[in-house]
Amino acid sequence: MADLILVIDEGTTSTRAVAFDLQGRVAAEAGRPLTQVYPRSGWVEHDAAEIWDRTLACANEVAADVGAERILSIGITNQRETVVFWEKTDGSPLAPAIVWQDRRTARICADLRAAGHEAAVQAQTGLLLDPYFSATKIGWALENWPAVKAAADANRLAAGTVDAYLRFRLSGGDTFETDASNAARTLLMDLKSAEWDEELCRLFGVPPSVLPFIGACSGALGETRLIGGRTLSITGAAGDQQAAAMGQDCLRPGAVKSTYGTGAFLLANAGASVPVSEQRLLSTLGWKVDLETIYALEGSIFVAGSAVDWLRDQMGLLASAAESEGLARSVDDTSGVVFVPAFAGLGAPQWEPEARGVITGLSGASGKAHVVRACLEAVGNQTADVLEAMAADGVEPGVLKIDGGMVKNDWLCQDLADATGIEVERPNVVETTALGAAMLAAIGCGAYASPREAASAMRTVDRRFSPILPDEARRERRAGWKRAVDQVMAGLPA
Repeated sequence: MADLILVIDEGTTSTRAVAFDLQGRVAAEAGRPLTQVYPRSGWVEHDAAEIWDRTLACANEVAADVGAERILSIGITNQRETVVFWEKTDGSPLAPAIVWQDRRTARICADLRAAGHEAAVQAQTGLLLDPYFSATKIGWALENWPAVKAAADANRLAAGTVDAYLRFRLSGGDTFETDASNAARTLLMDLKSAEWDEELCRLFGVPPSVLPFIGACSGALGETRLIGGRTLSITGAAGDQQAAAMGQDCLRPGAVKSTYGTGAFLLANAGASVPVSEQRLLSTLGWKVDLETIYALEGSIFVAGSAVDWLRDQMGLLASAAESEGLARSVDDTSGVVFVPAFAGLGAPQWEPEARGVITGLSGASGKAHVVRACLEAVGNQTADVLEAMAADGVEPGVLKIDGGMVKNDWLCQDLADATGIEVERPNVVETTALGAAMLAAIGCGAYASPREAASAMRTVDRRFSPILPDEARRERRAGWKRAVDQVMAGLPA
């Protein structure tokens, strides 16, 4: 009997496949790391062939574990803004995938801002002119990679986010489609119509012919015969942060979730109307299910878990990421150390792609435990920055719903509550991105009639963390953080 949803969760540092039952329990999972390629400072790339190979391997491993006959349908969720370039003829990659963290188009974005384009672009897309988004990546590739340009000239180029690439490969080229939540992150989609805009395409130098069709997040989204030896339908797809909002039951306006992985991303449900931010937050599309389109307000933090990885891999201060919890607990405070991990620039609310990380307040008494604790406190400080911006825009949640691999760390969860001054709620399934994709797929295949019904059946709460830090101590901490951020901003070239 078919009773499981198979989710492909294509992240920044790994690819995973997870089988969920219809109560949201994990039946099986498999994962593989993805190679991070840094050709030069500020550049980040993936091998699209590796993404495909490891995705297929993980999906088939899970299908074999549970039995392919038990799979009802497939859901897909993915790192957003990352762009893949491939042949329309056979799906083979033409160039490296340019990752969302990549900063190579910072000068292009600065020139467009200087030319006065940002206000009009933001009004139409909900986004700011930043190299984080996909459009300037595509334009850059067409200008700088001959194989990409030649394929475009011959009408053989497909360019799209990772979900579109995977759906193309899974379907053997039959499906060239993305979903509205991913398309909303490209700077090329009109947010109200959910269609590619010709003027935006001209502005960024992107031929509309290279882009996939924009569809819904749930329903009949394609088929594959490459997993488990049988034909399976793809019935759910969404960008990772929108999928996490679905998985966190952020179905009512004002509900806010924050996902902690490589980066951290806060989404607030804005209902059926496009929100307008006065605080340099993003307006984006949450999900499109049946005839309902939900919008969201978003704050993007570029570096969260990747800062812990840096302490482990580059600095040798940790043997494993999990060791950070014990070190943070081993000291009463950071002893004045503040860590601003702006390795990929600063996201919301500063939006400064040229910013770089700093560690301030070091003294002879500073030890590695203080630096590690400051690294984890930076996650809470950046979260508080975004929540303060949301409050200024009129969104003040009574509880922050958190998820992602980092929130397995109880110390971090408590620190998030202390840094923000609000209650923090952790679900039983912390990989809520995959769970949200499973919900969308379950709706799309008819297992549930609506997001509300799916969330009621599939999401459960683990525990809540309430603030215990005194208000005065919180104010002092926030002031120290803001001074450190000011130092980063003051050090930028004129």
